[in-house]
Amino acid sequence: MMALAKDYESVMGRSAEIMKKALGLDYSRFEKGRAAFDYEALMASTGFDMEQAARIQEETGVGKTPLLELRNITKLARKYSRPGYGATILIKDEAANPSGSFKDRRASLAVAQAKRQGYGGVIAATSGNYGAAVASQAAMRGLKAIIIQECYDSRGVGQPEIIEKARKCEALGAEVIQLTVGPELFYEHLSIMEDTGYFNASLYSPFGVAGVETLGYEIGLEVRNRYGKEPAMAVCTYAGGGMVTGAARGLKKSGYKDTKIVGASIDLTGLHMASDSQFNMKSCTTGHTGFGIPHAMNPDSGDIPRSAARPLRYMDRYVTVTQGEVMHMTEMLAILEGLERGPAGNTALACAFALARELPEEEIIVVTETEYTGAGKHIQPQLSFARENGIEIRFGDPSSEDIPGKNIILPSDPGLFACKDADLDHMRRKLILKTAEKAGGKLTAEDIDFLAADTNTDCSYVKKVLGEVLRTELDKQDSFR
Repeated sequence: MMALAKDYESVMGRSAEIMKKALGLDYSRFEKGRAAFDYEALMASTGFDMEQAARIQEETGVGKTPLLELRNITKLARKYSRPGYGATILIKDEAANPSGSFKDRRASLAVAQAKRQGYGGVIAATSGNYGAAVASQAAMRGLKAIIIQECYDSRGVGQPEIIEKARKCEALGAEVIQLTVGPELFYEHLSIMEDTGYFNASLYSPFGVAGVETLGYEIGLEVRNRYGKEPAMAVCTYAGGGMVTGAARGLKKSGYKDTKIVGASIDLTGLHMASDSQFNMKSCTTGHTGFGIPHAMNPDSGDIPRSAARPLRYMDRYVTVTQGEVMHMTEMLAILEGLERGPAGNTALACAFALARELPEEEIIVVTETEYTGAGKHIQPQLSFARENGIEIRFGDPSSEDIPGKNIILPSDPGLFACKDADLDHMRRKLILKTAEKAGGKLTAEDIDFLAADTNTDCSYVKKVLGEVLRTELDKQDSFR
């Protein structure tokens, strides 16, 4: 048998074949129209209902994590609110999962599926907590694991948080392959999957997102049983959209109808995360706009043909905070509540602290995750790393003084916590236009219906956006006649 060519172009040319084999899932059977696909059929293809997913997770100690009321932080929020305002803040303590984050929920179903289908191992491309989750679940299921990280810039300088995560993956028995930032990540992922025949434990597969549904479902039942009502808001750290998507779907399956789903990211406007020179200009690697916004507008750009993480279907609001606010909240949570937790959940908590002041005292706002705190996740190594990269660190007003890549402004007063609304309408329009462009500008009725669902709008909105572009193009043509 002739060996397959392993140059970049050859491997990328076989991407569809490699991904199909590595997931045991033929995505072509879900395709409809020119751009649409049957999203709910894709999600149903896992074969796991909520009860089955919870049972699989229980086998490896995943889920059923504590729901904690932050009494002291709630009290502080009320101090800085107008009379009668300051909602009760709850957090789902996902650090109680085996590897220390909600990513165990995603990994649990993915690894269980790999075991069920007879794969010898699993592979995941991630610089985040998901690597540790996959490594942990693989160890429990008796499978090998390979984790691929973008870790270093071209100088060989790696971020403390990513390096910490690599150590954790290795401690759990995984092989870790570390790369410099750049386009080779997807190539390496495909090439290794092809060479090993391992299962693609993608963050964006239906198995991964279905695993997060149990989180939303648990929150739904616990809040209703304890408080007798729905929370006004559920705040989810947003990067690739799996948390937002899975938690929202789980909340809906618990019977919730009115809870607003809020995505939360660190505002890194102006920094390009695929840029070698800017890769280390962020102090922590958790959910941020440099990843979240591009993904929202182009969700199918990852390591599988169709992403099951589709945040614009579910986000009612998308807000951002600064790095300084996240770091301040990390310290506040430890000092006021005795909980030392990492930056991912604290991104959502920093937003929740600001949002709670918008709501009456009788309302509830729930933060959907916490994460473990390893050495690289502590604020001191993150701040030290920032200083080494020429970042100014000082106290002040983050909303007016923060410049990503230039400084980290720690709030000089808790009253300065403030989240900024991102433009969801802009993202929806971009998603519609990118999809239309990929389809050659020719969309079917099925495509229009799909885009309406994918942007949480309706067909008239989609047609309006497309019509505006068409009129602009016609006007341009007229100007040249």
